[in-house]
Amino acid sequence: MSRDLRFNNISVISNGDLAELRHLTTLFLSGNNIQIIEPEAFVGLASLKYLYLFNNKLKRIHENAFSGLRSLEQLYLHLNEIEDIPTFTFNDLTALERLYLHHNRLRSVPRGLFKNLESLRRLRLDSNPLNCTCDMLWLAQLLKRTPNTETAATCGEPPHLRGKALVRLTPEDVNCIPPSFVKTPTNIEVSVRDRQVLFRCLATGNPRPTITWRKNGKLLKPDTRHVMSESGALSIIDPKFDDEGSYECVAENSAGEVVSKAALNYFGVEAPPFLVQYPHSKVESIEGNPVTLTCRARGNPKPAIQWSKEGISLAYDPHYRILPSGDLYILEVRVVDHGMYRCRAANRVGAVAATTRLIVTAQPKFTTRPANTEVLEGSTAELNCRVTGHPVPAIAWTKDGDRLPSPHRHIVLPSGTLRILFASRRDRGQYECQAINIIGVRLARAFLTVKPRVPPSIVESPTDIIVTAGRTVEIRCSAYGAPKPIITWIKNNVHITEANRYSVSKSGTLSIRDVGKTDEGRYECAARNSIGAASAQMTLTVQIPSNENRIGIDVINRTIGIARENVNRAINASIKMLFSSSQPRKPSDLLALFRFPSPAAQQIAKSAEIFERTIHLVHEHVKEMDRVNISNDKYNFFHLLSPEHVNVIANLSGCSAHRRINNCSDMCFHLKYRTIDGTCNNLQHPMWGASLTPFKRLLSPVYENGYNTPVGWQDTEGHPSARLVSTELVSSKEVSEDELFTHMVMQWGQFLDHDIDFIVTSLSTLRFSDGLDCTKNYGFCDNQPPCFPISIPANDKRINNNGHKCLPFTRSSAVCGTGMTSVFFSAVTPREQMNQITSYIDASNVYGSSEEEVMNLRDLESRGLLKSNSSIGSGKPLLPFNRDTPIECLQSEDSPVPCFLAGDFRANEQLGLLSMHTIWMREHNRIAKELGELNPHWDGDKVYHEARKIVGAEMQHISYTEWLPKVLGPQGMALMGTYSGYEPNIDAGIVNAFATAAFRFGHGLINPILFRLNSSFQPIELGNIPLHKAFFSPYRLVTEGGVDPILRGLFGRAAKSRDDKHQLINSDLTERLFEMAHEVALDLGALNIQRGRDHALPGYNSWRGLCNLSVVETFDDLKNEIVDDDIRAKLKELYQHPSNIDLWVGGLLEELAPGALVGPTFTCIIAEQFRRTRAGERFWYESPSTFDHSQLIQIKQTSLASVLCDNGDAIDRVQRDVFLRATYPEGYVSCSSIPRMDLRMWKYCEHGHCSTPDNTPTLSNHIQGRLFKRSVEEYPSETEEQKFEEEEEEHNEPNMDEEEKLVMSPTGDEKEDGIEIPSEENISSLKKRVQVLENTVANMANTLARLEDAFNSLQKRVGETKEKTTTKEKRGCGVVQGIARQEGETWQKDVCTRCSCKDGEVQCNEEICKEVLCEEYDKDDNECCPRCVVLGGWEFQYTISKTYQNPLSREL
Repeated sequence: MSRDLRFNNISVISNGDLAELRHLTTLFLSGNNIQIIEPEAFVGLASLKYLYLFNNKLKRIHENAFSGLRSLEQLYLHLNEIEDIPTFTFNDLTALERLYLHHNRLRSVPRGLFKNLESLRRLRLDSNPLNCTCDMLWLAQLLKRTPNTETAATCGEPPHLRGKALVRLTPEDVNCIPPSFVKTPTNIEVSVRDRQVLFRCLATGNPRPTITWRKNGKLLKPDTRHVMSESGALSIIDPKFDDEGSYECVAENSAGEVVSKAALNYFGVEAPPFLVQYPHSKVESIEGNPVTLTCRARGNPKPAIQWSKEGISLAYDPHYRILPSGDLYILEVRVVDHGMYRCRAANRVGAVAATTRLIVTAQPKFTTRPANTEVLEGSTAELNCRVTGHPVPAIAWTKDGDRLPSPHRHIVLPSGTLRILFASRRDRGQYECQAINIIGVRLARAFLTVKPRVPPSIVESPTDIIVTAGRTVEIRCSAYGAPKPIITWIKNNVHITEANRYSVSKSGTLSIRDVGKTDEGRYECAARNSIGAASAQMTLTVQIPSNENRIGIDVINRTIGIARENVNRAINASIKMLFSSSQPRKPSDLLALFRFPSPAAQQIAKSAEIFERTIHLVHEHVKEMDRVNISNDKYNFFHLLSPEHVNVIANLSGCSAHRRINNCSDMCFHLKYRTIDGTCNNLQHPMWGASLTPFKRLLSPVYENGYNTPVGWQDTEGHPSARLVSTELVSSKEVSEDELFTHMVMQWGQFLDHDIDFIVTSLSTLRFSDGLDCTKNYGFCDNQPPCFPISIPANDKRINNNGHKCLPFTRSSAVCGTGMTSVFFSAVTPREQMNQITSYIDASNVYGSSEEEVMNLRDLESRGLLKSNSSIGSGKPLLPFNRDTPIECLQSEDSPVPCFLAGDFRANEQLGLLSMHTIWMREHNRIAKELGELNPHWDGDKVYHEARKIVGAEMQHISYTEWLPKVLGPQGMALMGTYSGYEPNIDAGIVNAFATAAFRFGHGLINPILFRLNSSFQPIELGNIPLHKAFFSPYRLVTEGGVDPILRGLFGRAAKSRDDKHQLINSDLTERLFEMAHEVALDLGALNIQRGRDHALPGYNSWRGLCNLSVVETFDDLKNEIVDDDIRAKLKELYQHPSNIDLWVGGLLEELAPGALVGPTFTCIIAEQFRRTRAGERFWYESPSTFDHSQLIQIKQTSLASVLCDNGDAIDRVQRDVFLRATYPEGYVSCSSIPRMDLRMWKYCEHGHCSTPDNTPTLSNHIQGRLFKRSVEEYPSETEEQKFEEEEEEHNEPNMDEEEKLVMSPTGDEKEDGIEIPSEENISSLKKRVQVLENTVANMANTLARLEDAFNSLQKRVGETKEKTTTKEKRGCGVVQGIARQEGETWQKDVCTRCSCKDGEVQCNEEICKEVLCEEYDKDDNECCPRCVVLGGWEFQYTISKTYQNPLSREL
């Protein structure tokens, strides 16, 4: 990593300016105006290797300026104005190899300045005015000894030495005499009897030399046993064996130094080895040169020396030679010799060792040369260039001999590869890779060609085919394009997955083995690339050969009887076992109770199980026939059942009875309100999105046998145990906090999920074949319907394998007509699973998805409220208790609190979810009460449906505007697109992969702690709750403070981070799920994986293809989405091939998209689902037919923050966005400042005049043309009628319609109590009212004709509505062009159009100009039509007047 800061006029480098760049290796600061470098200015740049500071204005350098740069290899300080450098300036630069100080103003260089620069190989001091004195002689000697130093440094002073090369400076030149010995030490031998040793040493010189002593190369410091005299002699008092070694007398002055050596040998006692010559800590050599690594030791007996490299002995390697002295000799050093070496000296008394690093420098060599490359315009081009050498060569690139055109698009990667982003034709040319180090330079060239992009075109179109069942058919299709198009096949809007019987060749040919009737239909060959798409279609017809060998009806009757007995026995025994105890006995029981289907789902699931079991037994019968058949005839299972026999099975199993036919004829209701079960939302397809319907598919399912058994049912190759994958890749004890998002992101995701999908699992936990319990361990894992147990790995860290071989798992129920039961439709279709609830975001988790649930939840004694429970203390009401549910919530504390009742069975799962259910029950009741007060004429049903409609809209708005942008990020939201209106041809049903895998990403957001916070956002006295103790514990809401602490914990604390892919799911969910004493807890990760296999989800790789990601061949191909090498290695170990990776696992492991909580694959699936959910929803809150404009404005004021404020017990402070983390208290605001929905927009008034005293604005002031009827319980007397008619005549305006002149006066009760909409029982009264009007009209001769016309009009309306009738009154036309228009008002819309408000409608008169026939004409901005210019003046064009009514000004 490099940073180029050249030519920026920088003057000061301050401490901390660069502290965050810890990975920086190269820093360019040359060409600036730097005058000051503060102490420790580069601290933190631990990886910096190259520092360029030349061509600046530096004069002095602080001795700590370069502190901490221990990795620095090259320092360039030339072309400055440096006058002096402190002695210890370069002390930390132990790795420095190159130092440039030339062209400065240095007059002297302090002794010891380069003391610690052991790696220094290049030093330049030329072009400095050096003052050559005795103090400079040490530098002259250093330059002579140091290889590759610049010898051009010269003296600037004194005058007689000016220009003299520093390396040729002699002591005589500066009148200095280097040291010379007068006396030198001699070798001495001592024994245990000697008491003192004396080494003599005396030297002369000018200046007088100082004498120091070294032992074995290390400075010897004086102490009580080692005494040094003024003359230089060394005395050793009471010598010991440790004193044995080599001694050096060093005489030194500014003119030089001399050294004299002597040895001290100790005899008479065995002693362990000690090194007399240590190997250098680092030895450098150029490849091909000889190298000697020194290591010499002494001891008694004489020690033997051995060498090793990286722990491997070199004794028998002919490439290395150990000399008698102990040194290691390498004749021709190679790059592979680079590394750590260890010298070990040993005798029978002991051993000693030392290490050295051998650094072999080598000129660059290419391991990968760039190759000529062709890429498509707009794509990314990569020219690979990889080299070896030491030091590691730097790589530079040029184009056509010049620098790269754009540093932003032309990026040199750390590996040396050149990456060119968004390649264009001007990037075409020759590129040169230059590999450079201090040893040499190497060049390699390649040519880049940029080709234009071409959209796909079908080259070979598929043709219609007729084939006999059982054959293999090949449907050919090929396409051309650039980039090369990807060909996929689509049937019935579902992409065909390559698996089982289907395969697609590289050219695009689709092969279908063992073709059957279900394969018949229209196929689409779709070719796509990044430019566009093309497609072609064909029709496949499958002919079934006649076969008279049908199975007899007696076999059918006997088989279905056995099937019914098997299924009923298993289901009844399962229910008895589940409900026989007051509490669940094991975690699997709790899971079964928790997901126990609704009564309607039970009936459908039971029928499907009987049907499938029957077909399975028939299948076994056919297999038996095959075994005993001695003829050449083969019994085809699907040909042996006649359509009549299939109908018998369908009828007797109950599947026929559950083929729902819905009546959507009650348009008065269906146009305004949604049904509770989701039917009739789509009037063209009434079952789309309804409860108890199959999940949808984007990719065709992958079953092991092609239609109903999951992968891993029999063949486990490449499909590891779900538990093993969970423990190896998913589970983590460590969790990190998300930096941006609160735990409420997780909770809203779960709450939303429970509004749109609920998988129906099998009713039975016993095997249909023999009645054995799926949840028990029998020492083996046997897959028999409905059991699909999860095998436990032998080395499982939590579960003791003794007696526990499997985790229990039962399959999801099938839908009649799929899987085995698909023969009901004369074709084998893959097994599909059922969604128990509606697929729409309709608050079904608040209201339920069936009429039975509605009746249980509604408080029928109130006006439209939901049932609630008594409040806690000063808190608000809780949910009602669920006395009839099979789910038991009693905990070990023996709390008397049962489960709560909500619109979804899963509400009691954990306290956060239960709190959300409580809040939204309160929200409904809050809205219903206010609507009832605003509209006293509404009955309970009206209040209920209007409140339900508003609550559903709130949930839609919160989900799409607050929550989804945080999940999908900007790219995902762009992929989902904006709302463009209701699309009835889009099925809003939930996609199987969404419910079973993609939307379960939220499990990775769950914290192992459920926080409970007080009003100061600190933990309450009872503390926080571990997640595993929050399951099914509703008593905590009653006895431990209500919902507020839980809710504050959700929006006041962070979600679990999804950034670390080694922390996918916290271990409370994988190791302690529904934990019970003496029972094995469940594993949520394993359950998710197994459920995906149960539902036959295609592998992760197939979804990559669908989502326009690359379909990978190797695990390393995943490196862009799954970047961690260790994780990819673990995936390879477990799955063997990328195509086997489970979707949920692969999706979780992807790197998150920018600003999102999911990776690209899950983004694709989730965005597509929510696009369908919105587009296919007739009651979408933004649809113009759902709410009026003013009501929609109020809906959009809603936020989850406002809902929490309105419905918490005492929540008074929140973030404006409760999904984003904030710091308390500054990040929180008062609830009073949170925008709220104004329900007065739902106050419906008669004829635009509200009868309540407060004169609250009503819809008539906001909505154009909306009229609401009223009913009258008391009718006016004849006298009152006559009086009314007389008054009416007096006030009638001549321009009013005859019908509109009949306006009836409200009764006194109406004026006092407001408007009431009539119910059906009032129709007879309304007819009487019509009769009264007829009598009145008959007595009014002067207005008979007018009244007859009005009466006929009223009578016609009564016949159309069958519910209510009313008269109209004069009213305004609502808001037009931003202005409220009143009755009779006229205005100029534009220069050509004049409008007026008449009878509640906008009528406009538009001038239409005739064609201009003259050659010259003029147009005035204030006039509508142009005028011809004629001689002598103007000629006006004739205009035509056209009157029209605004169709939006009234809703009839």
